[in-house]
Amino acid sequence: MSAFRGILTGFGMAAIKDKEAKDNAKMEVVKAAGIDYHTNQLPEHKKMEANRASAYKQLTTILGSEEAVDFLDANGILVGDGKDVERVQKMLEDKSIKPGAFKDYVPTENYGERYKQRQTDFESRFDIVKKTFDMQGSGIGPSTINGLLTKPEGAMTTTEEVTTPAVEAEQIPGTPIMTSGTPEKTETITTEIPRTTADTAMSAFFVPKTSVPNLGKESDIAAAVMNYRGFDKGISYDPVTKTYNANFAGVKNTEYLALKQVINDIAPQFEMEDGKTNLTAAAEAADRQLEDQTQGFTSKIVSNFEKTTSSKGETGSTGGSFKPDFFEEFPTVKEQKKFLVDHMSKQLLSKSEMMYYALNFPSDVTFSDGKTNVRDALIAAVR
Repeated sequence: MSAFRGILTGFGMAAIKDKEAKDNAKMEVVKAAGIDYHTNQLPEHKKMEANRASAYKQLTTILGSEEAVDFLDANGILVGDGKDVERVQKMLEDKSIKPGAFKDYVPTENYGERYKQRQTDFESRFDIVKKTFDMQGSGIGPSTINGLLTKPEGAMTTTEEVTTPAVEAEQIPGTPIMTSGTPEKTETITTEIPRTTADTAMSAFFVPKTSVPNLGKESDIAAAVMNYRGFDKGISYDPVTKTYNANFAGVKNTEYLALKQVINDIAPQFEMEDGKTNLTAAAEAADRQLEDQTQGFTSKIVSNFEKTTSSKGETGSTGGSFKPDFFEEFPTVKEQKKFLVDHMSKQLLSKSEMMYYALNFPSDVTFSDGKTNVRDALIAAVR
């Protein structure tokens, strides 16, 4: 062998040994990663997924809403550390779910899709250790994996039959003028439902809890409000039990419930030293507030607005159309509907207040398309 060939052979052997050393080192790294994968990472991952699934099930039962739990999971509040239920309950100590907040919730992805994505992310970290990874035996049942079924994207609608009560024609006292009456009518109303998703702000679903005011007995409330809004016609006094009893039906009952709700909302402002509510003062303030938020508000956006009262004491109103500046600011039917629905959802804090507002909207006013009745649309939106 020539000296030159010997040198080349030496270099070749060295290169082979160097590659073997690097391969051995790489295998040691892979081996160590594999041991860590099977000993620590995989068991921990399975445990977290099992914890997350368990919390998902428990919270669905506790909150009575899988949509609410889906929202929390999608926003990273469920992490699978075994403390998810405790964490959520702690978070909700000073918050509560708004009534019906999740009825129109549309998940952008369900629990199963988020689960699969977590598996993909986890597996990609250990591709060199194991190219494929089956999560069988993770302790997660198929019902949880499926999670909340994803609803169709896009607008959703609801259709229902709505009956509008008749409004009697009445003579304006001291004048020969008669208000215009309207007959009872039944229509099929189709309403677009606004969607909420996991990207919607938490404030849209959860509200701060408030202390429960001490309003006293139902008889005390009836006595406090009987001098307002013609309620005296439906409130009687029992001399034997010395109690006042309210007995209303239809629109008048909705109005009574709405006023009671406003009293409840503002009661903390009228709390006395003994912890009870000054119902006399609260009823007077509630009467003004309900007026401002309903007929008072409508009179600012509807021309020729007039309040009416039927022979049964039921309140209503008449009007011409939306004022020109309203149409200028909200030119489309969609914008007009949103403005009114926003007013109800933000200013009227209960369904009874919303329904009272809707029922008292002038029955002959339409949106800018000239055919969609505003009152009917509002009633459908509340229902």
